[in-house]
Amino acid sequence: MASGIGLVFPGQGSQSVGMGKSLCEAHPAIKQVYEEASAVLGYDSAALCFEGPAERLNLTEYTQPALLVSSIAALKTLESAGIQPIAVAGHSLGEYSALVAVGGVSFRDAVGLVQKRGRYMSEAVAPGTGLVAALLGLTPDVVKDVCREASVVGVVAAANFNSPGQVVIAGEKAAVERAIELAKEKGCKKAIPLPVSVPVHTPLMQRAADRLATDLAAIRWSDLRAPLINNAEARAISRANEIHASLVKQLPSSVLWEDTVRTMGTMGVTTFVEVGPGAVLTGLIKRILPEARLMNVNDPKSLEATLNNVNR
Repeated sequence: MASGIGLVFPGQGSQSVGMGKSLCEAHPAIKQVYEEASAVLGYDSAALCFEGPAERLNLTEYTQPALLVSSIAALKTLESAGIQPIAVAGHSLGEYSALVAVGGVSFRDAVGLVQKRGRYMSEAVAPGTGLVAALLGLTPDVVKDVCREASVVGVVAAANFNSPGQVVIAGEKAAVERAIELAKEKGCKKAIPLPVSVPVHTPLMQRAADRLATDLAAIRWSDLRAPLINNAEARAISRANEIHASLVKQLPSSVLWEDTVRTMGTMGVTTFVEVGPGAVLTGLIKRILPEARLMNVNDPKSLEATLNNVNR
């Protein structure tokens, strides 16, 4: 086993029609992952991931299981090559993939949980009333001040502290729009509205978190084979009894991704492998730890490159 490897798992926004298809064709054994997921979900998971349609794949309730399944299918190809991490993390939804990767929860249970998580999130806020935007060029403290000032209009909060100079805010539409105006006054280089209508990682998700807590309590959790750096606190957790509270706290709390990556670095992670669709996290980590070795696994070519590099 190569030392210093950390696995990271993507969240919502990394999905695309066709994800995982070429990897599944090259490694037929991972079809079992899609079949097991389909039995839980009640629909053909592989067909949705490979063929879409995009309109359905982009609905939160369908996006979340699809990303989990695609990530775990990619993980299986790494595991079959003997790759084991010294630490793991996932961005928002990706935290569930990370927990599966280190034995904290069964894949079957995780699929059912993220399906419910997506549904609860969608139902927590009326369609069209939320807004999410990325702010570039401001410090975390300035973004917090902007959100505090804009909160007189409605709920708005810093949802993701992604990398130096990139913070995502979310909340009620009018409040987010006001925060964007204030951010520009304070020197924000760019404000980018994101195609996400559910203002996750804000207090608006507390209702969803309360509903999810009941489902989380019914799951059998296990101690982790390697520590997970959690979203809500950027803290290493390894014990089964820590997982439930961490996941409940995650939904209405900010994702501390920059701090999470830095924590993994202090734990000895020198190689980060993004497991699953896209390369969003790879791009963020490059800005957080420029010296880190970065790889991803989402198709046969990237898998081969990763295996060649980690075994050097």
